[in-house]
Amino acid sequence: MARIKKKGQSGQAKNYITRTQAVRKLQVSLPDFRRLCIFKGIYPREPRNKKKASKGATHSTTFYYTRDIQYLLHEPLLAKFREHKALGKKISRALGRGEVGDAARMEKNLTPKMSLDHIIKERYPTFVDALRDLDDCLSMLFLFANLPSTAAVPPKTVSLCQRLCLEFEHYLIVSHSLRKSFLSIKGIYYQATIQGQDILWLVPYKFVQRMTNDIDYRIMGTFVEFYTTLLGFVNFRLYNSIGLNYPPKFNAVSDEKGGELGAFILEGKGVGSQPAIEAPSASGDVAMTSASAQAAADKVAALEEPDAEMEDAKEVAEGEDKQTDAIDKFETTGEDADELPQPQAGSSEAASLFSGCTFYLSRETPRQPLEFLLKSFGCKRVGWDSVLGDGAFTTNEADPAITHQVVDRPNIPVPTLNAQETNAPTENGVRLKPGTRVPGRTYIQPQWVWDCVNQGKLLRPDLYAPGATLPPHLSPWVKPKKGQYDPTAPLAEQEREGEAEEAEEAEDEEEEEDTPKDKASAVLLDRTGDVEAGEGMDVAGSDESDEEEEEDGDFGGFSDDEEAEQGSDVDEAEAERIRHQKELEAEAKGKPYAAQDNAEKKKGNEARKRKAKKDRAEQEELERQMMMMPRSKRKLLEKMTYSNKKRDEEAEKLRAKKRKLEKATKTT
Repeated sequence: MARIKKKGQSGQAKNYITRTQAVRKLQVSLPDFRRLCIFKGIYPREPRNKKKASKGATHSTTFYYTRDIQYLLHEPLLAKFREHKALGKKISRALGRGEVGDAARMEKNLTPKMSLDHIIKERYPTFVDALRDLDDCLSMLFLFANLPSTAAVPPKTVSLCQRLCLEFEHYLIVSHSLRKSFLSIKGIYYQATIQGQDILWLVPYKFVQRMTNDIDYRIMGTFVEFYTTLLGFVNFRLYNSIGLNYPPKFNAVSDEKGGELGAFILEGKGVGSQPAIEAPSASGDVAMTSASAQAAADKVAALEEPDAEMEDAKEVAEGEDKQTDAIDKFETTGEDADELPQPQAGSSEAASLFSGCTFYLSRETPRQPLEFLLKSFGCKRVGWDSVLGDGAFTTNEADPAITHQVVDRPNIPVPTLNAQETNAPTENGVRLKPGTRVPGRTYIQPQWVWDCVNQGKLLRPDLYAPGATLPPHLSPWVKPKKGQYDPTAPLAEQEREGEAEEAEEAEDEEEEEDTPKDKASAVLLDRTGDVEAGEGMDVAGSDESDEEEEEDGDFGGFSDDEEAEQGSDVDEAEAERIRHQKELEAEAKGKPYAAQDNAEKKKGNEARKRKAKKDRAEQEELERQMMMMPRSKRKLLEKMTYSNKKRDEEAEKLRAKKRKLEKATKTT
């Protein structure tokens, strides 16, 4: 006979445990339990049947896996939590006795120190696992690096986050791992590719942050404590992978002056005090020199010169290497085929984008993101005004070596550079008057840098000149699908057959219908709107109106026939004006007006007929296919057809807007 199963001892009732039961089982407080779960990566779970999991109870509660809670029973941090709780009792007892000195001594010397190193190794057994989980880590640490220090956010936490973030940015600059960036309302998005892993994080703008009271900074502080340990491990591994010493040397004096990236000095292993400012090689190792390596190089140089065959083989090998370095471009095989994703540019392309340029950042531009972007893409000479901080290549705005200057001011009359008109030299350089333009220098707005980075090439600077209307700044991660509106593609490539002709005819019809009415109403307003001061509308039954009617009894007002004649005269005049305008346009094109009008109408009619015939054929084919489908697939096809129709209508509206804008720009 089989054993009788008891209720609540198997299934979901055994696999899940409530939060209250978990806290009692671990014998810790609720804040410590939350902290431990964040460190270990244990999150609440949703059972399929809450009634079975809670053993018949109906109140709402939070569930965890029973195995996860059992796994926490052997966590070494539980002992640290208990030691911290015991120390808190001793300190409170000392304060109750008035022994303030003893309480301070116990807090300073007996506070248990917790280490999260073993948790990092448990949660991320390989380095690739840590890189995959780096998105939220970087977003959180960059956020806390920009927060002001308060009671909830201590200054030590802010400084630690700033140091780790700047160290990570230095690695991206040296390795040229940054790929894309985007300016959004929330902040600046960055994407880097490290060891084949795409990492995307968000950096807030350098604004004054408003601290609110509806945020639990204790929970966020727990995440920050874990993420700082994680990023410290990652930075250590990344620096060692390219042959740099970690942690880099830190100049506190430069940091106090606002140096930020310039406050760190990178050093390679075995180089001594020389900073490793060169980009790493293709293999990921920085070129290092030593006595043994130099001796080996001398031996190779002392050998006999290779013969011609060896040189030819070497040239062939070099040619093959050069060919393999190029990025392949995937092309579609058919018109209706999907577009294949193209490979991204490598570190060599990123290192040479701004390599031949010298930038100067004006005072109104955001220095930190521009400096990081420019240096990540090969620019080694970035200068700015001394008020923006320390670490600039030059603070002299009139330096002749500057090739590009980033400005964000409205366009004003450009004065010529004259040494007598410049202001007095400051401590670090010369500051020109606002609006002064140096001959031979390219002036661009900050968006030019982001668009060049996203497209992987230097764009036309005249489109981003000071005061110019900037092109749309589009997200580099959103790729338009087939049938959707693409703002980057020409309008002629996206329009369906006959769409432009139909839009023109619709506009002409709207002008012919609306303009005469507007003109007639304007004429009538002009005729009836000349009212002298003090006059107004007559009210029926008033004495003044009755007296005026008695005096002017001969006039009975305008009749309907006269109003119709006036309106018809206005319509004819407006129609004559439109016809005359079309005659002038036809004469400019060298064609008679009648022939042009007939050609346009014929072209529009043919386009409408072709479209109607095509739509009719597609609809018949679709109905024929739907007749042979089962009900479930037919419903699914109807939903797909409805969504595609909505998408096409939205794309057509956007194309119509773009067509109007292009027409307006051409007329102006």
